[in-house]
Amino acid sequence: MKIGVIGAGAWGTALANLLANKGLEVALWVFEQEVCADILEARENKIFLPGIPLSENIQPSNDLDQVAANKDMLLLVVPSHVFRSVAVRMVHHPTEKTLIVSATKGIENKSHLTMSGVLKQLLPPRLENRIAVLSGPSFAKEVAREMPTAVTVAARDPEVAREVQTAFATPYFRVYTSYDVVGVELGGAVKNVMAIAAGISDGLGLGYDTRAALITRGVTEIQRLGIRLGANPKTFMGLAGIGDLVLTCTGTLSRNWMVGYKLGQGMRLETILSDMRTVAEGVKTTKSVYNMSQNMGVEMPITEQVYRILYEDLGPREALQALMGRDLKHEIDEE
Repeated sequence: MKIGVIGAGAWGTALANLLANKGLEVALWVFEQEVCADILEARENKIFLPGIPLSENIQPSNDLDQVAANKDMLLLVVPSHVFRSVAVRMVHHPTEKTLIVSATKGIENKSHLTMSGVLKQLLPPRLENRIAVLSGPSFAKEVAREMPTAVTVAARDPEVAREVQTAFATPYFRVYTSYDVVGVELGGAVKNVMAIAAGISDGLGLGYDTRAALITRGVTEIQRLGIRLGANPKTFMGLAGIGDLVLTCTGTLSRNWMVGYKLGQGMRLETILSDMRTVAEGVKTTKSVYNMSQNMGVEMPITEQVYRILYEDLGPREALQALMGRDLKHEIDEE
């Protein structure tokens, strides 16, 4: 199998290395010239995944067409805000036999589309069933160090899901299949909003009780939005739902948690983001999810307060008071 991996951040590099270590031929598209040079010369991505030796089966390149052409599988792992602009440059390469996999977790700001939705807009209709999405609780550094990890791959076509499952499965990387593409993508995207909320809580010095409440009510918000969009509610109890949510709300390797933590400590968002070389998807996804919830009439109070902190300069303690002061109600949604 010939594979093209589009994106050489930490997650793209980790997945490329996983596939290459299986003996597969992997071409890796790298945006930054210095990163490409490091991988070629030192077999290491010193900026985004330092300390991990990379397989000789990885061939990095700054030429997107070269990486995307004549591949059995294309894996897209670029930030959601550039996903469309990158995808439009390579959508003429896939054939009816190419597997097209997104490992990007986010929702476009303007269109409110998930990444598979963007691909469906750009690809010919005959290729829609070749799209799959990969999600679940997985930090790039831990996968790169071959720590046991379990994830989910979702596709409308069961055979496509099984093909991707087989391609990625290793003794330390267990892959489950799903047919709920919408649910798997929403779980992976919206959990980043909740991770910012959990980070803010921790930055404020609040306790485990607070974090547990945020995670639990976060599941409720994700389910509400997912059900409205046609997702299977059981998905949010699985790896791409509560599994990924727990990881990003409790793991200090989470970029989104770290953004929240620094906000809780009083830092300005602009300062936090200016110091980051990597992307915290939750910042932009919060805007998408908040606007979707408002347009669709879906109650998402945690999302609303995170949005107000990020985009309306609301203080974290004021946001906490707004959440705790809401009208009292029954816990379980009856619809």
